[in-house]
Order: sequence, then structure tokens, then C-alpha cells
Amino acid sequence: WVIQKPGVTAPIIGASKPHHLTDAVAALELKLTAEEMGELEAPYQPHAIAGFQ
Repeated sequence: WVIQKPGVTAPIIGASKPHHLTDAVAALELKLTAEEMGELEAPYQPHAIAGFQ
């Protein structure tokens, strides 16, 4: 989901074990449909951001 968002150029992967990194790299091949993206974003309510943007 993150890598398909506009403006995201380098997602941070918190891999503590080698297989976590392997799984994260394999996930780069996954492409979500517009419907799937909509389902993931539907419950999210944006909040005002404080600080520097």
C-alpha cells in the first residue's frame, strides 16, 4: 500500500530478521487494484499535521 502512494519514494522497512527483509522485497511485486486501495483507505480520517511539512 505504502509504495503505491504518490510521493513515497523510500518506505522504511523495520526488518529485525533476514526473512522479514526477504518478505518485504517480495511485496514489491504486489500491485493493489484501485478498489483494494479504496478499501484500505476508507476508514482513515486525515488529521491536521502539527509542525513542519
